[in-house]
Amino acid sequence: MADQIPLYPVRSAAAAAHRKRAAYYSAAGPGSGAEWPSSRYQLEDESAHLDEMPLMMSEEGFENDESDYHTLPRARTARRRRGLERFVCGGWKLLCTSCCDWLVNICQRKRELKARTVWLGCPEKCEEKHPRNSIKNQKYNIFTFIPGVLYEQFKFFLNLYFLVVSCSQFVPALKIGYLYTYWAPLGFVLAVTIMREAIDEFRRFQRDKEVNSQLYSKLTVRESKNSIGHGISEDVRKSSGLFYCGPLAPRGSGGSQSWQKRPLHSASSCFIRTDQLDGETDWKLKVAVSCTQRLPALGEDSDPPIHESLSIENTLWANTIVASGTVIGVVIYTGKETRSVMNTSNPKNKVGLLDLELNQLTKALFVALVALSVVMVTLQGFVGPWYRSLFRFLLLFSYIIPISLRVNLDMGKAAYGWMIMKDESIPGTVVRTSTIPEELGRLVYLLTDKTGTLTQNEMVFKRLHLGTVSYGADTMDEIQGHLRNPCPQMQSQAGGNNASSTPPRKAQSSAPKVRKSVSSRVHEAVKAIALCHNVSPVYESRAGVGGEAEYAEADQDFSDGNRTYQAASPDEVALVQWTESVGLTLVSRDLGSVQLRTPSGQIQTYCILQMFPFTSESKRMGVIVRDESTAEITFYMKGADVAMSSIVQYNDWLEEECGNMAREGLRTLVVAKRALTEEQYQDFESRYSQAKLSIHDRALKVAAVVESLERQMELLCLTGVEDRLQADVRPTLELLRNAGIKIWMLTGDKLETATCIAKSSHLVSRTQDIHIFRPVTNRGEAHLELNAFRRKHDCALVISGDSLEVCLKYYEHELAELACQCPAVVCCRCSPTQKARIAKLLQHHTGKRTCAVGDGGNDVSMIQAADCGIGIEGKEGRQASLAADFSVTQFRHIGRLLMVHGRSSYKRSAALGQFVMHRGLIISTMQAVFSSVFYFASVPLYQGFLMVGYATIYTMFPVFSLVLDQDVKPETAMLYPELYKDLTKGRSLSFKTFLVWVLISIYQGGILMYGALLLFESEFVHVLAISFTALILTELLMVALTIRTWHWLMAVAEVLSLGCYVASLAFLNEYFDVAFITTVTFVWKVSAITMVSCLPLYVLKYLKRKLSPPSYTKLTS
Repeated sequence: MADQIPLYPVRSAAAAAHRKRAAYYSAAGPGSGAEWPSSRYQLEDESAHLDEMPLMMSEEGFENDESDYHTLPRARTARRRRGLERFVCGGWKLLCTSCCDWLVNICQRKRELKARTVWLGCPEKCEEKHPRNSIKNQKYNIFTFIPGVLYEQFKFFLNLYFLVVSCSQFVPALKIGYLYTYWAPLGFVLAVTIMREAIDEFRRFQRDKEVNSQLYSKLTVRESKNSIGHGISEDVRKSSGLFYCGPLAPRGSGGSQSWQKRPLHSASSCFIRTDQLDGETDWKLKVAVSCTQRLPALGEDSDPPIHESLSIENTLWANTIVASGTVIGVVIYTGKETRSVMNTSNPKNKVGLLDLELNQLTKALFVALVALSVVMVTLQGFVGPWYRSLFRFLLLFSYIIPISLRVNLDMGKAAYGWMIMKDESIPGTVVRTSTIPEELGRLVYLLTDKTGTLTQNEMVFKRLHLGTVSYGADTMDEIQGHLRNPCPQMQSQAGGNNASSTPPRKAQSSAPKVRKSVSSRVHEAVKAIALCHNVSPVYESRAGVGGEAEYAEADQDFSDGNRTYQAASPDEVALVQWTESVGLTLVSRDLGSVQLRTPSGQIQTYCILQMFPFTSESKRMGVIVRDESTAEITFYMKGADVAMSSIVQYNDWLEEECGNMAREGLRTLVVAKRALTEEQYQDFESRYSQAKLSIHDRALKVAAVVESLERQMELLCLTGVEDRLQADVRPTLELLRNAGIKIWMLTGDKLETATCIAKSSHLVSRTQDIHIFRPVTNRGEAHLELNAFRRKHDCALVISGDSLEVCLKYYEHELAELACQCPAVVCCRCSPTQKARIAKLLQHHTGKRTCAVGDGGNDVSMIQAADCGIGIEGKEGRQASLAADFSVTQFRHIGRLLMVHGRSSYKRSAALGQFVMHRGLIISTMQAVFSSVFYFASVPLYQGFLMVGYATIYTMFPVFSLVLDQDVKPETAMLYPELYKDLTKGRSLSFKTFLVWVLISIYQGGILMYGALLLFESEFVHVLAISFTALILTELLMVALTIRTWHWLMAVAEVLSLGCYVASLAFLNEYFDVAFITTVTFVWKVSAITMVSCLPLYVLKYLKRKLSPPSYTKLTS
């Protein structure tokens, strides 16, 4: 029987975080700060009190009473006032949504989480079935594609209306024209839509297939007594789903592992990077399961049986990167059970705000259509089967809602996408969702990731400050000079070591303090930086084939050029790389020792006695080392200035210099040391070991023992490290801010790092205050902290993901209202699902359009949840760019994408949509006048090809040429981003502008029809010729009136359309009298009617431009 390893679920991370905070507050020590959570947060369970005293949403509360709980209930009473309105307006929608959610929950019940047992080498014993190990980003399958696409189209009122109208033409009593006049436009719209969706879906299928077809090696059992190392290696595809097989050997360095694994390699530890999951590019140490290091063989029985539960440190997640080498693991979770898939949400079909607004306008047009038809039937006197006449009038006036609106808008969106991808100023930009380019011009909130989006995640050492002297990038050669010259104290120590291996330490501690020279202080500072870290040097092996891999260590190249560094933080690597650049090189490190090489080539060995890793609570790390040459024991520590200022000895420069470096955007670390005698260390070690064995309050006791060493430490230096920003991040953020866009930074990084980047990138200006939201764990704490935040004015908010979760649970509305008033918001330690939730919160609370920008797999949920998602192709892969609506190569391209293309797309689509509706309204007005004159008869004015030609070859090209129109040049739009601010108000397409176009249509339609009726002499067919020709000329002139900047293609379209109409007159003898249209009488009558219909509008436009010019004309003049 094979070895059995039962796997138990990991405890809740939220519960662990709650315990950590409780310990943090209880360990804070005496004083008001420590008593704050315990004394003032005792109202956690008193929900009734909190409900009676809601959060204050105005300043008067503080003026009336000093109590934190005396607040005014303005926000919630406002919500109660809106309650009835919401119930009346949204009750039916809420009922339908609830029913759908109930059905979904019934059909898709979540699997119950339980312990899982994996049999090594015996896959047949695995009883539990696992999901197929493949990813799927497709929206449809072969069965749901057609129904799904049709549903997405006919859920819009415009398309549904025309479907009903087209189907009514199959009823003989309702038929008023040829079938193709209705079905041809509708069929064309559906064909274009289905073709576009099919292409997008096929591209998604190809991307999924590419990922799911990656090959990996699988070790199988050849004989029952074969060991793991002698298994047969096979190539398996990721999509094969062979999760239960033996250990897997995935791709090596730099590759993304695609299955959930447990490390089983002989080295017993490895580094992984989880940037595709949580955005953190730090290397994380993972440890192999101890029992797997002594397994006898694969497929043999073990006596006694081995049982071992796994923890989070034994886990390698899917889509993580292994630092180097090869990992052998057992597959535990596959497919949709992996963390990467659980972090992502199903993509939704995004609909632009412009489409929703046009959908509302079409509903208004439908109401007008019904009202006009009822008026016609009423004036007719309800004679005979009036309901049949009513329906025929509905069909006659159906052109009020033009089907060509959908065609023109879809073709316009495709044109905008082509223009974006062909823009040489933003090379590499890809439009992946062609249905929402106008959304780029309506954005109010921009949610951005930090790592890889705003920053390059490349740390560079910039400054070393010793108190009296500061070294920058241009003076690093002085440090190299100091290190090349041995320190006098070090020489004396080395000379004394030859006589005695154990020099007297008590004499050292009792010696009088002497002011050290700059050279000795530089030596100590650089040595402390080179020793106090968790960095491991890695040397790539030259051997890597077959059995030679076991002896690769002997063939490794230990030269400087073959060495790379791995650590849990890029800051650590930057510090060690800097010490190497000045001469002190880290050449080797393991769990027990560190080796440094001096500029002279001498190797210094230090024994690691204790290691205290960095935690977000302590904000510092430390190490106790023993110098092998002198046997000196030294405690080195480094950390944030807020944590170290109370630990180091008194000084008068630390706080000031930390502020100076922070204003420069540098990440600061304070480095200190303390020399220990052998007796002091032995006493500490005994107390430390005893504390680690405690059953109760172990963490507190261990922290207390460590803090006993953290007293009166000698301040060595202050370091400044810069996280390089992406190119032109600062001017781009300034551009977006001037355009009225509020920027929120959502990152998985720690609070200090996020705050530093917010300052260095100028997301938060230097004059603005920053309010750091204190950690909260319950309702009472959230209540008090929100009230404290309410007192602040015009300050940026920094909040952690855990505190955000608590506030959203109890005070979602209040938090959203307060945060939306901030000029900038920084959310740190955010999970991917929290990022998506914030995007949905802004959409629901403000009703404004949001945009999400990211570059990693952890940003996919946020990108898909936002109204508009922009992915950046960066170091974290292409997962975000493939899932986004728009893909760019650099963050600075977003400025032009929004200011130029977003603005132009929205204004062009607004003009195009309203002009197409005007084209339908004017011909419906003419139909209404015609029916009124001829005793309200439900007879069509124009039939057959005239109606089809009017909406296509006669006016389509000039109308569609509006997609080339622009009010200002791209350079002007970039220079004056304030122009973008007007678009968020939606003034280019509103009920006011729509009403103006309705009045224009009624005036021109009435003039054209009444003019033709007044001027015709003998035959009625002359009315058709005069009115239709004047209608075509009027539309062409109206297009010219609407255009603000002429393009040569616009002129071509005007001439081409007019030429097509004139040429087609020779073939329209079925509708027109060819002899009459060649006479001078015809020409002057058409000219007179056209002049009367268009000239007043030209005069009004000229007067408006002179008396009340738009803002952009002031910039272009």
